[in-house]
Amino acid sequence: MPRFPMLYRSALSVVAQLSVVAQLSVVAQLSVVAQLSVVGLLAMCFSSFVMADRPNVIVIMSDDQGGGDYGFLGNEVIRTPQLDQMRTQSTLLSHFYVSPVCAPTRASLMTGRYNYRTRCIDTYVGRAMMDPQEVTVAECLRDAGYRTGIYGKWHLGDNYPLRPMDQGFEESLIHRGGGIGQPSDPIGAEGKYTDPTLFLNGVETPMKGYCTDLYFDHAMKFIGQAVKEKQSFFTYLATNAPHGPFHDVPEDLYQEYLKVDFKPILINKRLNPQRLKAESDKLARIAAMITNIDQNVGRLLNHLEQLGVKDNTIVMYLNDNGPNSMRYVGNMRGMKTHVDDGGVRSPLVFHWPKQVPAGGELKPLCAHIDLMPTILDACQVPLPEGIKIDGRSFLPLLAERKTTWPTRQVVLQAHRGNEPQAFHNFALHEGRWKLVHPSGFGKERFTGAAKLELYDLGTDPQQRHDLASQRPEVFQRLKGAYQAWFDDVSSSRPDNYAPPRIVIGTDHEPVSVLTRQDWRHQSGRPWGADSNGFWLLESPAPATYDVEVIFHTEPKQGRAQITAGETQLEMQIDAGKKRGQSVRMKLPAGKFKLQVDVQFDNKVQGPHQVILTKVNG
Repeated sequence: MPRFPMLYRSALSVVAQLSVVAQLSVVAQLSVVAQLSVVGLLAMCFSSFVMADRPNVIVIMSDDQGGGDYGFLGNEVIRTPQLDQMRTQSTLLSHFYVSPVCAPTRASLMTGRYNYRTRCIDTYVGRAMMDPQEVTVAECLRDAGYRTGIYGKWHLGDNYPLRPMDQGFEESLIHRGGGIGQPSDPIGAEGKYTDPTLFLNGVETPMKGYCTDLYFDHAMKFIGQAVKEKQSFFTYLATNAPHGPFHDVPEDLYQEYLKVDFKPILINKRLNPQRLKAESDKLARIAAMITNIDQNVGRLLNHLEQLGVKDNTIVMYLNDNGPNSMRYVGNMRGMKTHVDDGGVRSPLVFHWPKQVPAGGELKPLCAHIDLMPTILDACQVPLPEGIKIDGRSFLPLLAERKTTWPTRQVVLQAHRGNEPQAFHNFALHEGRWKLVHPSGFGKERFTGAAKLELYDLGTDPQQRHDLASQRPEVFQRLKGAYQAWFDDVSSSRPDNYAPPRIVIGTDHEPVSVLTRQDWRHQSGRPWGADSNGFWLLESPAPATYDVEVIFHTEPKQGRAQITAGETQLEMQIDAGKKRGQSVRMKLPAGKFKLQVDVQFDNKVQGPHQVILTKVNG
């Protein structure tokens, strides 16, 4: 069977309808084998034609850039001239929604499904990992003949089989965890936005340059190679900027923004002078990162122009959640982690010169779950059989310039913890209506009855007038719809919220680096020095490993007890050695828990990282 069965069937259909009688009569006089060869050749030619005619796709998503951080949306302080120009050449989906935090948005973007179906329910301590059985848009496009590449932030699992290179991306240049500057950083390269150590196709690789520039550089090289080889491409550019920490930003832009008055975009305009200075410095750093992204978008669009593929390349730009400070969000309220509109709304700029008119605006309710079906629709790639998604393609809105489409409900929910709680920190959207319980992202649970609020966003976009008591019929209907949604997404698979496991001991990842990003937190502050946890692992067979225990700071003299299933082993910890201390240990087959309890002065804590290296022979 050909690799592209739908294209092959299309080719056969065209061959069957050819009106060049002479050619067909020649084919008819050939043997059956020869006929099949000719038809196969024609099918291959037609497939090549269709593949060449399909659009390329680029998705650019910034990290913690808010829904108001754009000149084209009225921000008069943060400069985004390239995105402003791109918007004039594109259609803007102005009522586009994302999750209030990053990993859930990424899971929904990749799968077209609510993140609660994917086992990705938080942003760290093992709950940002997406189940490897989920089918991603990258897998669908790769299997349809597209070249696929990711550059920047993945945040859905750092080890096999959870990495982007295991989930459909043929080329991968990423950082680990949820951002540079977190416990998942490579040892010796902590917090380096400039000259970072990234992971190129799984290999730890020191690089020169600023991280955002590097992502765009490698993406453009990837695109150029695909064009040279006459292959369609899907490029996912997910910057970690302007996510914190803010110590390492483009210096020239930072110096320019230090001269800027940020008071016009501050929500709190009554800060004392010292606090205003600190907040302005932080915003200068954030703005520098955003303008740097904007400059790179301009470079990318020029690159597409030079390659001659800009006309038939879809470029989408969005942010993953609300802004990482209380700043301008247009006529909304809220920030990152909030389920008010300022925390969950992003512009989606959709640029496709060949098919989508420039300068338009569409206001129907759309969301992150819609990107996968829209991309597949535009690329004429069907969903694999048996795959259930929650999103819908908004391509008809773009192509037919419709201003309305069937009423729908979109639910956005996220909070800390190992398992979602019904009604905790959620928003349900239906047209103009918003039912919301802003109970706070940072808490695992809320107590007492949920204090639900109802807003009419059509007349009250800043959510100032709670209509729950005035519109009881709408309130009760949407409350029931939310409960039905929660019950549905919570029963997507057996043991719905069980964390995915890291698989060790395979050729895919002979060396597994285990970090606090993907461990299951047990005690202390999750990423604090006093914290402890364990990793959920799976191994296809028992094997011997060198187990290296790594510390964030120089340790005191102590000891560590390593527990793997039924097996235990103790090792001494020498004072002053952050890394290089290891022990050889046989780890079991199947599913087990790996825990490393380090004791200093009768206090037990976990390590910073653990490296498992399989010993051959």
